[in-house]
Amino acid sequence: MAMNRRDFLKVSAGTSGSLMLSLSLPGCSGMQTGYTQETGEWKPDAWLEITDNDEIHFTLARVEMGQGVYTGLTTLIAEELEVDPGAITPRFAPVAPEYRNPFYKLQLTGGSTSIATSWEPLRTAGASARQMLILAAARVWQVDATECSARQGRVIHPNGLDSMRYGQLVELASKEVIRGDIALKPASKWKYIGNQAGKLDARAKSTGTAVYGIDVELPGMVYGVVSRPPRYGARVQAFNDSEVRAMPGVLDVFEIERGVAIVADKYWRARKAQDVLKAEWDNADALSLSTDEVFASYRRAAGEDPGESERSEGDYDAAAGAAGKIFEAEYSQPYLAHSTLEPMNATAWYRDNSIEVWAPTQAPDLGRIAAARVTDLAPGDVTINTTFLGGGFGRRLTQDYIEEAAAVAYRVKKPVKIIWSREEDTQHDLYRPAMLHRMQAGLDGNQLTGWHHQIVGPQLLDWYVRNAAPAQYPWAPKFMYDTLGKVGLLAEGIATPKDMSAIEGAIEYPYNVGNIDIRHTHTDPGVPVTFWRSVGYSHNGFAVETFMDELAHETGEDPYQFRRKLLTGQPRHLEVLDRAVRLAGWDTPVVEGRGRGIALFKSFGTFVAQVVEAGVENGTIKVYKVACAVDCGQVVNPRIVEDQIEGGIIFGLTAALYGEITFENGQVKQSNFHDYPLMRQYELPEVTVDIVQSTEAPTGVGEPGVPPVIPALGNALFALTGKRQRSLPLKADA
Repeated sequence: MAMNRRDFLKVSAGTSGSLMLSLSLPGCSGMQTGYTQETGEWKPDAWLEITDNDEIHFTLARVEMGQGVYTGLTTLIAEELEVDPGAITPRFAPVAPEYRNPFYKLQLTGGSTSIATSWEPLRTAGASARQMLILAAARVWQVDATECSARQGRVIHPNGLDSMRYGQLVELASKEVIRGDIALKPASKWKYIGNQAGKLDARAKSTGTAVYGIDVELPGMVYGVVSRPPRYGARVQAFNDSEVRAMPGVLDVFEIERGVAIVADKYWRARKAQDVLKAEWDNADALSLSTDEVFASYRRAAGEDPGESERSEGDYDAAAGAAGKIFEAEYSQPYLAHSTLEPMNATAWYRDNSIEVWAPTQAPDLGRIAAARVTDLAPGDVTINTTFLGGGFGRRLTQDYIEEAAAVAYRVKKPVKIIWSREEDTQHDLYRPAMLHRMQAGLDGNQLTGWHHQIVGPQLLDWYVRNAAPAQYPWAPKFMYDTLGKVGLLAEGIATPKDMSAIEGAIEYPYNVGNIDIRHTHTDPGVPVTFWRSVGYSHNGFAVETFMDELAHETGEDPYQFRRKLLTGQPRHLEVLDRAVRLAGWDTPVVEGRGRGIALFKSFGTFVAQVVEAGVENGTIKVYKVACAVDCGQVVNPRIVEDQIEGGIIFGLTAALYGEITFENGQVKQSNFHDYPLMRQYELPEVTVDIVQSTEAPTGVGEPGVPPVIPALGNALFALTGKRQRSLPLKADA
């Protein structure tokens, strides 16, 4: 029997159910599906839920650390669902296979992959829900569904007058079946994608209602701090247990794997007790090197081992032998810390044979494994609640801070929050590796005939597997391999995909040179390292684009024209290069006392060219302007692209001007912002970002702003002073 509109409205008004979208999308087939009569819910394979009172919830499978996915991914859903993005409430995803990043096969946010990997799946989710709602309304009205439309959370009758709210339709819509492909909206009908808009989380962050890890408070919570050995690899030998326990508010003091934990009823009482702690460390297996020794070992390795060939075209040796001139240079970059403004922290609560964790983590499922490792639990017994992150930059891919919180919670059986101090964060980070580059080029007049690049330093995952994995995950190598994919671990002869962290950006050298030889000499001094914003592109960008500038000078050519003539067949590289030059007024005279430098680099699929204008004032490098052109494919939100490129530029300039972690007898010398400073607001240059309008698939923007700005600044200083700097950080008096 057909249901008329009045009958339908009576039924829907008495229903307390919700529509949960079910789709057969790649990687999203493990969740239980089906309509539940008792709750009125249809369990999803994906991310969307619509309730009968018009609430729309979007499960955000990527974490929000300031890069804008909270807004960007919600916009993809909103566009196809035909609602304003502000009408959707995002919520952070639990740990589940359905929410893994398909690029990594891991629930991980990083590598500037969030928009790229979500572009089609999320739009398909929104379009499918919209189509089911339209089908349900058409059935009520007994009209052709193709004549109905959706707008602002309502389905519109073909007469253009009658309409029904999505909430009125959810129960019937959950019974609809879509056959065939889902038609996505053409770009000509987009309302939100590609349009400038603010961030959905801006109000919560500006009013202090957004909950970061450090904000978590639980009933009966206690606080912990951990004293770690000054030298990596040292172990606790003894400590003054009784004296520390006698301090006001101290509840417990005990050894954990990473040091000595102190638990107190208040955070500052734990810190005061830490001041009294006197720990003795066994340094038998501790790091003992200095920074000079690191680079000495790199140079020895470079001389003894030409390295594994990573890209070989033509015959470089023959070309070098026939070249009129061989030009050589060596570049070095130091270890770098992450310096997230929210220091490492996590809250954990062990109870009822399970543990619950609240943490700002980039990889929730790795956090679950980390918590299980230091307790008597399996990963399935661990619940991870992801919060907002006060910066990630790759640091929060490593779960040491969650391990500490879980280990302490397992001991005290109370909710406990562990907070690292800034000094602890700086001196116990896992660093961007120091790297060495030996460059050589063959020149015939002003023609570049050969390119040789020897990269010397560690691979990130090799260090992780060798130093972290065996100790952390001995019980589950197969699980780790199956779970982590590209970030998988070597176990029992199982090989992981190639680690590109040392060579990325170098092997994609875009310039048309007939003879190319790119090699990696692997050497690892034992310093703990991990991913850092833009990873290998950060150090390879400096080496490649500084050397290109040196070659331009050697041939007497304009640095822009020298690059341009070698980019035939590279239209996207050329487009951003030309745009940046026009934006900066490259051909106009520079203000006296200033120099301009240029750099071009592709990373994470995104093409970026930058022109930096800089000088030296009162013995200090001053960056006045940065002109940047970026091609990141289809843009979801131009304002977020601009924000992320500007953020990457500032991050890169900070590294270029100040970034340097140094070791002396195995200890990190820097400790806080006084000796490991960040770029301050009064130092910021004028930044102009020109975004290429593109219909190519979207790529990442969180990291690509970093690599080119460092060599562009160095090249600007050379244009000003005539002195070439080949080591970072850059010096005003070099």
